[in-house]
Amino acid sequence: MADKLGIHDPRVTWHTATVRHKSYHYMRADPENEPLATIFLLHGFPDLAFGWRYQIPCLQSQGYQVIAPDMLDFGRTNVSCQLSLYGLRNIAEDVRDLADLVAKDKKIILGGHDWGAAVVWRTALWFPDLVQGIFSVGTPFIPPSQIYRSLDDVAQSEDMKNLRYQLQFRGTQIDEEITEETKVRQFLNAMFGGTGPHDEVGFDASTGIIFHNLSKLNRSHLLSDAELEYYVSRYFQNGKSKVEGPLRWYRTQAQNYLDELRLLLKPVKFSMPALFLAATHDETLPTNLTEEMDRYFESLTCKEIDGSRWILWESPAVVNEQILTWLKMMVV
Repeated sequence: MADKLGIHDPRVTWHTATVRHKSYHYMRADPENEPLATIFLLHGFPDLAFGWRYQIPCLQSQGYQVIAPDMLDFGRTNVSCQLSLYGLRNIAEDVRDLADLVAKDKKIILGGHDWGAAVVWRTALWFPDLVQGIFSVGTPFIPPSQIYRSLDDVAQSEDMKNLRYQLQFRGTQIDEEITEETKVRQFLNAMFGGTGPHDEVGFDASTGIIFHNLSKLNRSHLLSDAELEYYVSRYFQNGKSKVEGPLRWYRTQAQNYLDELRLLLKPVKFSMPALFLAATHDETLPTNLTEEMDRYFESLTCKEIDGSRWILWESPAVVNEQILTWLKMMVV
């Protein structure tokens, strides 16, 4: 079994940095000697920097400095009420400025999962001089488009029904239902793959959260009781649910479209090496999203890993091996 961080692991330290008037909370892991490179690990929903707990010790032991922030409005990172600040362009600018503070003008390697991977792809497009290499776990690159298609229209097609959960996520139903600590715990457990005694599930990609099943679910086998409680403590603070803030990331489609029109003024092409690790059983991603993905890259490595969207936790040894193999080919 792959090594993993504990909740209060002495191998890492926590720091806070003010970036573009926002307070970012991030985890830092330093190797024993001069680092080979600095790797930023960006998490998705409903995750935290701690979601990289299996990857950070591995990368640290191989000589890399690792920076893993709680992303905007997750964990202890600054809360914002302005929806435009959750757009990928704005988050990419946050990553750039945090990298300037931490890496001291050196190029970084960017890795991401779920929404974090979307930030990785966009940061590399907006700021290619910042990035030495990029990798994504689970989330393919979806290029900017000249034509705007609303999520309502996209999700109507049968081959895109996997995205229908986002219709619920961008609305207010979850905000209104998940208000108490017990509900937050049940919600997170459902998202992390908890199932009931008769194989009930609390999340389905074509529906979203199945509220009437939440109380029936056993704890997900992907994390311990203590780890689940750590997540609960970050999504329920000061007597209030913090689920609504991270859900704002799902409400920025129009903002992202407008921001990214500028990216289409020149050919969309990644010049730096890239790695994409696809999860074979990720129900939230239609398989056709990866078609012709390699046309946008000068150097793309694609690998499939058996598992769900939580392959970081399900198959950590395999994920780590693929990342390290790719890094060794790239970092000289």
